[in-house]
Amino acid sequence: MKRGLQVFLGIFSLIPVIFAILGFVHGAGRLSPEGVAVDLDNQYRYFSGMYLVVAFLLWSIIPAIEKHGRTLFLISAAIFIGGLGRVISMMTMGTPAQDQVVALGIEMVVPVLFIVWQRAVAAKA
Repeated sequence: MKRGLQVFLGIFSLIPVIFAILGFVHGAGRLSPEGVAVDLDNQYRYFSGMYLVVAFLLWSIIPAIEKHGRTLFLISAAIFIGGLGRVISMMTMGTPAQDQVVALGIEMVVPVLFIVWQRAVAAKA
């Protein structure tokens, strides 16, 4: 059970790494090729850096995941709350591209799964 959670966290953490690198390299223009405002691109690249930190935090707790429930909860909360931001965007701006909708689904489900799974692992430890 612990090893499964560790593997899943390791694989899942690659998602923010990939999107952080894409955000750093291509900026907001990767989502809007017809052009974006300088301020939006700047903010997008900043948040790409924050996204990379999420992966680093996940990597730091994987070895002793049974001891890091609070940290995993905070990381999961950040991901979930980010998903709520997507929900607000969808309600006010409309439905985004399909990959953004898929990301929303991941952000609403996976963090809850992480928390429940980690608590089960911690209880067994």
